[in-house]
Amino acid sequence: MMHFTSVQDVPDLQQLVDAALAYKADPYKDENLGKRKRIGMLFLNPSMRTRLSTQVAAQQLGMEAVVFNVGSEGWALEFEEEAIMSGTTVEHVKDAAPIMGKYFDILCIRTFPSLKNKEDDYSELYIRQFIKYAGIPIVSLESATLHPLQSLTDIITMQEYMRQPSKAATFSGRKPKVVLTWAPHVKPLPQCVANSFAQWVNAWGEADFVITHPEDYELSEAFTKGARIEYNQEDALKDADFVYVKNWSTFTDYGKIYTNDPEWMLTNEKLALTNEARVMHCLPVRRNVELSDEILDGPNSLVTTQAGNRVWAAQAVLASILRAK
Repeated sequence: MMHFTSVQDVPDLQQLVDAALAYKADPYKDENLGKRKRIGMLFLNPSMRTRLSTQVAAQQLGMEAVVFNVGSEGWALEFEEEAIMSGTTVEHVKDAAPIMGKYFDILCIRTFPSLKNKEDDYSELYIRQFIKYAGIPIVSLESATLHPLQSLTDIITMQEYMRQPSKAATFSGRKPKVVLTWAPHVKPLPQCVANSFAQWVNAWGEADFVITHPEDYELSEAFTKGARIEYNQEDALKDADFVYVKNWSTFTDYGKIYTNDPEWMLTNEKLALTNEARVMHCLPVRRNVELSDEILDGPNSLVTTQAGNRVWAAQAVLASILRAK
């Protein structure tokens, strides 16, 4: 694995999941793999779990992690080719990225969509330009359309739960039913997490996968093909084993909120329709808007476990890249 920007960069998904769970069992088993190696982490928008978990993962592999917040600590970057830089941007990625390639062995980038121009956001220009000009492996810490480290974590979390001895009989001989459900929010959010989760679950191929949302909240078929789309949330939730809760803004009429119906918030009453489903969310979460307190603080929540597994996902990815270098 040379770069990590989507599931398409992963030659063997199951091997990566198994590697992550092996690190969870023994975090320092490869503590010298990254010795005298340096990882750069560039943030064009804020982060908490992604930043901290990736730093911890790098350090457990023996790497030195350097964090740089571009917006508040560096020059505004230009990404367009042949740009006339007479505006607010100060440095072109063609000049910055090769220098990063001299400083680091692996470069991690976190960007964010504008939610104004779908073509620009879905071109993934920022990530593509760093891959083109840095000359070293690039890891996405979230991009305009995808969040691959989060999605790898999600697959790890579901598999870890299913492998528990007490659950072996429950999942013997059948695929788990996994439901991605839209949730209300106070502002338009990107499609990144939803796109990515759909892409990874479809690539995993070991789930009965359903996506439920209000009409007009369809995601790009580039990511959802293979999933069943259901507009009735209660029908979708029936007999679910895992329910992933996430808001996203409209895709076709890009970046809009058409509805903020509180009836789409997951509650214990709705959870009763499921097969005692475990509930997941990427965090941060708007309590009692996206998810109720009774769910988040209840016995069916995997949210804290899921967030903790971010370390092992990042560690497996970094180790894979280090071994390939």
